[in-house]
Amino acid sequence: MSKYIIILSFICSIYSNAQCAMCRAVLETGGANSEAEAVNNGIVYLMIFPYLLVGIIAFIIYYKFFRESKS
Repeated sequence: MSKYIIILSFICSIYSNAQCAMCRAVLETGGANSEAEAVNNGIVYLMIFPYLLVGIIAFIIYYKFFRESKS
């Protein structure tokens, strides 16, 4: 059953629209390459914070678990 859900999610993801309306409008105008690069840099910038947050939480949990097991 789960393999069918995974296959279905891959099939449906092909047809999904991954860009917001503003990003799509900027990139479809056919402007300079610097505009597309700026959008990509903005996406990377926005992705940094969730990864940092998860990393910090994982470090705190690991540190507390390691410290308690030593005592």
